[in-house]
Amino acid sequence: MTRVRTSLNDAKPLSKADTARLKTLRDEDIDYSDIPELDERFWKNARLVMPRSKKQITIRFDEDILDWFKAQGKGYQSKMNAVLRAYVEARREG
Repeated sequence: MTRVRTSLNDAKPLSKADTARLKTLRDEDIDYSDIPELDERFWKNARLVMPRSKKQITIRFDEDILDWFKAQGKGYQSKMNAVLRAYVEARREG
């Protein structure tokens, strides 16, 4: 199984101007030339991965940590979960 990891630092919130520009962009004006076509080999190796269920809990974080994640924008709790998951997986592998 191939594992793909992305950095949380790569995700930067769009500015209001960028968001407005993207909303007016027509599909035919999008340049897809740098995206390879998905061939039979891709679909042969593809597998369905269902999201894991999450358990709701109450947890306390240092205020500055919570503020930093909230400042990253929408989805901050998912980002916190991703950081914790990366930590756990690194400890399991090593």
